[in-house]
Amino acid sequence: MNTILPITLYLLAATGGSLFGYDLGVSGGVTSMDDFLKEFLPKIYRRKQANLHETDYCKYDNQLLTLFTSSLFAGLVSTFGASYVTRNKGRRASILVGAVSFFLGGAINAGAVNITMLIVGRILLGAGI
Repeated sequence: MNTILPITLYLLAATGGSLFGYDLGVSGGVTSMDDFLKEFLPKIYRRKQANLHETDYCKYDNQLLTLFTSSLFAGLVSTFGASYVTRNKGRRASILVGAVSFFLGGAINAGAVNITMLIVGRILLGAGI
């Protein structure tokens, strides 16, 4: 039995999981940055600045912030659509749909001017993943 193929698949799956975790970690760090909060979530920024001597634990209890962080998990729902596309149109079409979704999500996030654009972009990124 050829052992190179399973090892390659394991490495590919591990890389995909690592990139997904890295993206979630980076977005978690970005959400605590003052510049991000000033631009996209000013209410949280004002609460953070008003209570500088408290811990940050309860300052980030905002539904939009939670939606922003968790919107990348839209990829879980898109797997059902991916199985349909793959079954009926083939793997190539499935990969193209994912790539287009990921590209559009990145473009929307790069040009985002409000939190809604960020959430829509992250949903498309999650579908692309």
